[in-house]
Amino acid sequence: MINIGVEHCASFVSSQFKPGGEAAGVVRRAVTISRQAGSGATVVAGKLARLLQKHDPEDERPWEVYDSNLIDKMLADHGLPPYLAKVLKEDRVSQLEDFMADALGVHPPSATLLQHLTETLLQLAGNGNVILIGRGGNMVTAKLPHVLHVRLVAPLEKRIQHCAGALHLTHDQAATFCPAEDHARQRYFKKYFNTDIDNPLLYHVIINTGQVGYDEAARIIGDAVLKLD
Repeated sequence: MINIGVEHCASFVSSQFKPGGEAAGVVRRAVTISRQAGSGATVVAGKLARLLQKHDPEDERPWEVYDSNLIDKMLADHGLPPYLAKVLKEDRVSQLEDFMADALGVHPPSATLLQHLTETLLQLAGNGNVILIGRGGNMVTAKLPHVLHVRLVAPLEKRIQHCAGALHLTHDQAATFCPAEDHARQRYFKKYFNTDIDNPLLYHVIINTGQVGYDEAARIIGDAVLKLD
């Protein structure tokens, strides 16, 4: 189930955003953020969106962040029921569940849903002024211009502390949650993109938020975004 038609979708969507389709002088940039659990991706993305919006406050397309709401948008884009959101949790559906769902016609198989997700990711990135968190956004948009790919990491203990506070977990619960989420995302990448999420060559920028903090991380990314050609 690795081949979900990313190449086909990328070719189609990129053809919709060739020079001349944009307003003269306007470059629609986008950012993908891959992250270790608890490294502060949502916080950094929010700060980054505000920084980039402040840089060009009169831009008619405000900067937006898509994280958990990305799945909701995909379902809405394709007229699918909201309950399918649980099917696309990163690495949460077994092959047996997927086979049974396909055979019984309960819902589209995960490969079909991921095809739809690919289309939504590409459409958002092509429109620009968007920050896409997770879901292999860097892999899906790898061939689109003006997209910066970022990986956020941090020491495990700092990530545990962040998750405990952000998700209202005990320390022990967060200590279980972080490695489990990391492993799930690693499996997701391996299953659908046949690659290692930790491969540094997949990203333009890798930031340790345990060292530089969320404000500085947002500034570093913002500076890199504005330098995209």
